Order: sequence, then C-alpha cells, then structure tokens
Amino acid sequence: MTSQRFDKSKLPSRHVTEGPARAPHRSYFYAMGISEEEIHQPWVGVATCWNEAAPCNIALNRQAQAVKMGVKKQGGTPREFTTITVTDGIAMGHEGMRSSLASRDAIADTVELTMRGHCYDALVGLAGCDKSLPGMMMAMVRLNVPSVFIYGGSILPGRLHGQDVTVQDVFEAVGKHQAGNYSDAELAILERVACPSAGACGGQFTANTMACVSEALGLALPNSSGAPAPYESRDQYGEASGEAVMNLIERNIRARDIVTRKSLENAARIVACTGGSTNAGLHLPAIAHEAGIDFDLFDVCDIFHDTPYFVDLKPGGKYVAKDLYEVGGVPVVMKELRKIGLMHEDCITATGRTMGEELDRIEHDADGRVIYPAATPITQTGGVVGLKGNLAPDGAIVKVAGMAAEEQVFTGPARVFESEEDAFAAVKAREYRDGEVIVIRNEGPAGGPGMREMLATTAAISGQGRGKKVALITDGRFSGATRGFCVGHVGPEAAHGGPIALLRDGDMITIDAIKGELSVDLSDEELTRRKAEWKGPRPTIYATGALWKYAQLVGGARQGAVTHPGGGAEAHVYMDI
Repeated sequence: MTSQRFDKSKLPSRHVTEGPARAPHRSYFYAMGISEEEIHQPWVGVATCWNEAAPCNIALNRQAQAVKMGVKKQGGTPREFTTITVTDGIAMGHEGMRSSLASRDAIADTVELTMRGHCYDALVGLAGCDKSLPGMMMAMVRLNVPSVFIYGGSILPGRLHGQDVTVQDVFEAVGKHQAGNYSDAELAILERVACPSAGACGGQFTANTMACVSEALGLALPNSSGAPAPYESRDQYGEASGEAVMNLIERNIRARDIVTRKSLENAARIVACTGGSTNAGLHLPAIAHEAGIDFDLFDVCDIFHDTPYFVDLKPGGKYVAKDLYEVGGVPVVMKELRKIGLMHEDCITATGRTMGEELDRIEHDADGRVIYPAATPITQTGGVVGLKGNLAPDGAIVKVAGMAAEEQVFTGPARVFESEEDAFAAVKAREYRDGEVIVIRNEGPAGGPGMREMLATTAAISGQGRGKKVALITDGRFSGATRGFCVGHVGPEAAHGGPIALLRDGDMITIDAIKGELSVDLSDEELTRRKAEWKGPRPTIYATGALWKYAQLVGGARQGAVTHPGGGAEAHVYMDI
C-alpha cells in the first residue's frame, strides 16, 4: 500500500515499511500505535534539541507537537526524536565552553545517524541555542533530504529601572562588580529579572543571527524566526513548517536545492546588515562544506565588507529580536537588501517559491527605528569585518557594529596569555594596562580544544569601563554578545603553529578594521626564526574522550572548523539509496 500523492518506491522509508521482508519492522510500528495507513505514508523526522539545560531549549518539546500536527494534516507520519545541545550561556567562562563548538558537529552527526538508521524521508529540525541551529542545518544539507528548519524563538527582554535588559547586561555587571561599581544587592536583582521567559538570548547574538540566516538561506519559512518563544503564535509556524515539508517531499525539493552559493551569499548579507555574531563566519562555511560548496571565511568577509549595516540590534545597537519581529522581521530586512540590489531573488525556499516571490508578498517597509532604510544605513560597511595580515594569514574576524570609525584602528604592545583563565585572572585583578592588545592563544578548535568563547573576559573588561582602552585578539571565539574591539578566529591557530603562537609580550600589533588588517611589527625573518624555536602545541588535559577525538579531526576556522571531508568527497546521497 502507498499514498496516492507519494511514490514510496523512491523514498528511503520503503526500506523499513514495504514488502513481506519488513513484517518484523512493521510489528514494531504497530506496537507504537501506528496504523497501517500511517506505516505506508512518507516518514518525517522531527528533530529537536529540547532539554532542561537552559531557557533557549525548554519550549522546543511543545513546539514539536505543532510540527507533527502539520505533517499529519498533509499525509505524513512524523517521528519525533531529540539530540544534544550545549548552551553557551551556561557553558561560558569555564571548562564547559570547550564542549560548545564540538556539540555543533555532534548534533549534525547524531541527526544524520538517526535519519539514516530509521530511513526517514524528510526532516523538520527545531533548535534554540547557538550551536544547535547550524548543527541542525548542517545535518539537513549533509543528508540532502526535503527539510524545513524552525527556530525555537527568542527570550523576552527583562526590565529594570524602565530599561530593557538581557543576559549581556548581567555578564557586564560582573565586571562592574569586580571594579567595585556594582553592589552584591544590585547584581542579585539584575540576575533575577534579566531573563524572564523561555527562549534564546534576545540580542543579535549567535542564536538570533543564525535564526535570521535560516530564513535568508530559505530553509525556514518567512518570518518564522521572529516570534518570541513564549508566543503561542509560534505553534502556527510549527504547524506550517510540518505542512511545508510534505510539499517539499511531493515536489522532490531537497536541502541542496535550497542551500546554494547564492543563498549562502544572501545569508551572509543578513549577518552583516544586522550586526550579527562573528560566529556566522564559522557556521556559514561549515554549512557550505556539507554541500561541497567552497565558501570560506574570506568569501564571507568579502560580502560583509560590501553590505551596509542598517538594523539597530544589540549588542552594538539598541533593540532586541522581539522589536525586530514587531516591525516585520527578517523579510523586511531582505526586502531592503533587494532595494539596493544585494539579494539573489531566484533562490528557491522552503515554501517552494523563490526568494523574489516571497519578498513580493511583503507589505511592510523599514520603520526607520529598528530597521533603517538600506539606502540610508547606520554605516556603509557591514557590522562584521574580516581581517588578514602577517598575524592572520588564514584570516580573523571582528564585530564593529556600533563602533565609531576612529575606534576601529588600534596599535599597541601585546600582552600574551596562554589561556582564557590566565587572561580572566589578570582582568579580574586589573593587571593590564590601557593601550595594550590582550592576546589569548591556545584556544582554537584543536588547541583548546573546542574554540571557546571569551565573553566572561570581554564582558569583564567592558564592565570595568575599559572596553575602548584595550583591544583583544584570540584564536578562540567570541560570543555574539561581545562588544569592544575584539578579534577572533585568528588563523592558523596556535596549536597549528600560526603566527599567534610566536607572539611575545611587547610585540607591536596593529588592528585596522577599516583596511582589514591584522599584523605584527615583525619581519618575515624574525617570524621564521621564532617558528624554528617553537616547541609545538601546548599539551591539554583532554587525552581521551569526545574532546580528544574532536581535536584530532577538526580543521581550521577559515573553513568552518569542520570534522569530515564534506559534500565534495561523498560517494552517495542518502536520499537516493
């Protein structure tokens, strides 16, 4: 028996549902209350990163039920499963952050294995926290199944003294507290009101940045990323996503039909014009890698450079995701990009229509407060900038959203730390000087291992009121909530013998975000001499287990810190087995 709308002979689920040899498999399905009709329909994996670790994921379980309703309405059989997630806000500032980036690839791997093992025909993926969004999208592109992504939604802003507050304010309050400018009582009040609901961090940090990316790529339904997590309207987006994936199955529209070089460029535009997280410079190449598309950090940064910054979101601006949603959301932003010729309109989307057709349906225009007209932006260059030079031959990245032009050039002596802990201790004790370039090395994908984010350190510097008086560079990462002149993803990393491994206290470093330069005032001969004296990567305590395995496999940040050969090396496509 097969559905009249769907030809099961061409779908992976036929391997577990069709023919006499699959009677044992069907007996398992009957045991779960699945009907004969449902057994012979297309099977849709509904994957969530639900857990009780943090507010960003806590609502995903409820939202998955709405997705399943949509799948069933359109003649599909949904099967819900969960995968891991590591929430950066909880992992931040200690050894737990080493697990964060590695979790992205573990999410992609576990979703792939579940889909393969159970022969599901399509995927609706729900994710709520930083690495779970790209991890889920990577799995979609790797498997190349009909796919729809849906974001769990942002947290509502807290309110204190008549102002919106976010978790970023709490991290920075820690720095104020260390400087003696914030009392125990004030900190206790702030921490209780900053995060008042379920949902991911509300500023244009990594989760909301990648949620915007999901729409720009076309993997998510228009405006689905905007509604905050507590809004019941999110259920409507969930149900619509379930219905949409059934349309994609019927039309055989797969993830790589949607994720193309052009759609990746659209996604990079969204990051730049919203002042999004520098982590997008890591995740976009990783998503491209799954499709075998050559799209590295330099490609991303070229687009950043040519894209105006015109959406005023925290941490560089004033507003949060809820505010963006209320003025029309990502579709209005893309409509503004189209007005200045910076959107590829022929890209197909999860609706089955092209991006241009979707934007034709948008009635709202820029409000001039949250979304400025693209023709009169906040700044002419994107909120995120790529850097290159003799200190970063494989590139680096910095967020400049909200920074004045004169703040985007910095020259000073290096103050070198071998780990984030060493740097944080020095910052906490105020053992650094104005004008210095703080260098944190051995925090790259392999050397950390895990490429930790440095929000605890950068927020402490900002909280001490010295965010404009020092700069910071690292082969690790920065949270999307980081502000100040902070350069991440310096490559090659120290563990791979990059120039950052060779720096010494006092070396004069220049960071020029206007020219796109990151250099050290050392001759090629001196760098070669130091490289010959280099004793190799610093040993870590991770000599076994998942992080050891990750360190052996992971590549450089320029290509997205990926852990396998990618779509360019594949010998088969899962959907066609």
